[in-house]
Order: sequence, then C-alpha cells, then structure tokens
Amino acid sequence: MREKRRIPIKSIPKFAALVDGECEYWYIKMLKRNENVRHVNIEPQIPQRKKLCEQYQRAIELAQHYDKVFWIIDLDVVIKESKETKKGNIKPLDELKQYVETISKSQNNVSIIINNPCLEFWFLLHFEDTVLYFDNCAKVIRKLKNHSLVSDYKKSCDYFTNKSNDIYKKLKPLLKTAIMHSKKAQAFDFKNPYSGSSQMSRLFEIPELKQIIKK
Repeated sequence: MREKRRIPIKSIPKFAALVDGECEYWYIKMLKRNENVRHVNIEPQIPQRKKLCEQYQRAIELAQHYDKVFWIIDLDVVIKESKETKKGNIKPLDELKQYVETISKSQNNVSIIINNPCLEFWFLLHFEDTVLYFDNCAKVIRKLKNHSLVSDYKKSCDYFTNKSNDIYKKLKPLLKTAIMHSKKAQAFDFKNPYSGSSQMSRLFEIPELKQIIKK
C-alpha cells in the first residue's frame, strides 16, 4: 500500500507589538479579538522597564524570536523630557533618532511606529484630517471627546475592552478614514517635531493584515 505523502504544516508568522503603555496593549488585544486573524499571531508586549534605551534593547531582543516587531512609541513624554534636558546631556528625542537610524540600517524586521503625542491622536484621525500639534495627551483627549462616538472616552481597561462595544469595535467603521489621514500627513520629522501625527497605519499595511481593511 502506498504511503500517504505528508504535507508540511506551514507555521503562521509571529509578530510582536512592543508598546510603552496599557492603552496600546488593550488596543492590539481588541484588534486580535475582533478580527480573529488566524494566519498571523500578533502579541502585544509591555516592557518592564520603559526607558528608551531599555525599550530599544527589548525591540532588538524580540527581533531574534519574531518575524516582525512593531515598536510603538508615544512622543508626549519624550518631547517633554527633551525640553527639560540639561545642557550637555543627550535629549531623549535625539536618542530616539539614533535608534531609528540604527534600526533602519540593521534590523529589517523591526518597524518603529511613532504617535505624536500619543495613541489618542490615532483615534482622532478616525474623525478628523489634522496635523494639529498637542503638547500633551490630555488635550488630544478633550478634542477626541467632541465626537459623539467617543464622547465617553476613558483610558481604562473596562472602556477599551468592553465586550459589547470595545474601542476597536467602536472605531472599525472609520478605520479606512484613519489610515487615509495617517498616510496623508507628512512623515515624522525629528528636526520639526511639533506636528501632530500617527504612523499606526503601518500596522495595517503589512500583507498579513491588509485584508482587515478590505472587510
């Protein structure tokens, strides 16, 4: 009797999303829950230590074990601390610039996603085509809450992960609009960081997730 030929099982790609806050962690979790993406595994991770150098090292470590790493960074604290840096010391913004340049040259499976000033600006882009600069996240949230769909917005686990109406589910009908607004804005410029922007659209541009947009 002829033996059946074994067909090798192709493993699904493993992606890591390295985030510096709980909101990003919850958002990625809700993306996974709502889209039920079976042909790729996206694992959100919050580093135990959140200094830029420690996040950078963690991104490099993850790159050894994952097919793709998304390092998602909010700039509100980075810019604030850069303004407060004493003369002669390296500013966090300049430090981040060095990491971006190093990764672009040596780590082709690490993608850096910058939100200026924070993830809530990405949410705002679901409603508005804007590059208005906010010097802190609280101001973005006040602007965001002007829109009835998210007028009750809260930075809480209950709000983000509500089973009947989580943050991703709320905003999904406007995802294409947010991506369009995100891509329309100029790329983040380290020489002129005072412009609102979000590069979260990069997450949805990879082939494994493009089908989400088409739904």
